[in-house]
Amino acid sequence: MSIFINETTKVLVQGITGKEGRYWTEHMIGCGTNVVAGVTPGKEGQTVEGLDVYHSVRRAVAQEKVDASMLFVPPRFTKDAVFEALDGGIKKIVTIADGIPLHDAVQIRKAALLEGAQVIGGNTSGVISPGKAMMGFFPYWIERVYKPGRIGVMTRSGSLTNEVTAMVVKAGFGVSSLIGIGGDPVPGTRFAEMLPQYEQDSETDAVVIIGELGGSMEEECARMIRDGLFTKPLVAFLGGRTAPEGKRMGHAGAIVSGGKGSVKDKIKAIESVGGKVAQRPRFVGDHLKELLGK
Repeated sequence: MSIFINETTKVLVQGITGKEGRYWTEHMIGCGTNVVAGVTPGKEGQTVEGLDVYHSVRRAVAQEKVDASMLFVPPRFTKDAVFEALDGGIKKIVTIADGIPLHDAVQIRKAALLEGAQVIGGNTSGVISPGKAMMGFFPYWIERVYKPGRIGVMTRSGSLTNEVTAMVVKAGFGVSSLIGIGGDPVPGTRFAEMLPQYEQDSETDAVVIIGELGGSMEEECARMIRDGLFTKPLVAFLGGRTAPEGKRMGHAGAIVSGGKGSVKDKIKAIESVGGKVAQRPRFVGDHLKELLGK
C-alpha cells in the first residue's frame, strides 16, 4: 500500500501542453506514474507523450477513469483549476503553484474539505512513492535520493527535503511515501491530516517530518501522538532553529504569533510525547535506528 498514489493511480495533468506540463509529464511517466490524459482549454485534439488532451476536466473524465489530478497552472488560475477538478469528481489533487493568493488558498481548502477530497500544496514539490509513482517536479536524479523503503516523509520544505531524505537513505532506510505539504500559510492538507494514513499503512514503519518555524502543524502531530491517534515512531527535523526571536522572517509559512510557532515550542511538544528531533539532517537516520531498534 502507498499513501496518496501508487502505480495503479490514474492521473490527469491539468496544464499539460505548457512547457512545465510537458516536461514533468514525461518525467512522471518515467517514474512509473499512470498518466492517462491531459487538460488545456482550447487545446483539445492535441497529444502530449501519446496522451489525449481535452478542453476541460469534465470532458476528460467522461472519456477516461481518473483518480487524481496534477496541476501545472499559474497561481492566479489555481483556484479555478482545483474547483474544476473537484467538480469532475476527482478527490486527490496536487498543485505546485507558489504564491497562490491567500484568499484563494482558504477557499481551496474549504472546498476540498466539503467534498471529502485532499489537495496537496501549493508551494510544494509534490508527492512520491519511490519505485511506484510521482506527482510533481522531483528532479531527474531522484533515483539516487528517493529509494523505496518503509519510512514515511512529510515536508513543508523544498530544498531540505532532498537533504533529509538522502540522510534517511544513507542510514540504510528508504521511503514508503513522501508528501510535500508545502510551505504556504494555508496548505490544502496539513501534517496531522495525513498521519492516520501512515498509521494504517502496513508498508510504513515510522514517519519523518521536515518542518520549520511558524504555524502549528508540528504541534498538531504531537497532540495526535499524545491522544493515541498515531502510534508509530516519529522523527522531526525543523528548519529555522537559529532564527532570531522577534524578527520577521521572509518565508510565507514562517509566521510566529501568540507565543506559538517557534522552533523551541515545536521541539518541546514533539519530545514530550516520545518523538525525536534531529539537530542536523545527518542525525535523522541515527534517531530512526534508535526508535526502530536497528
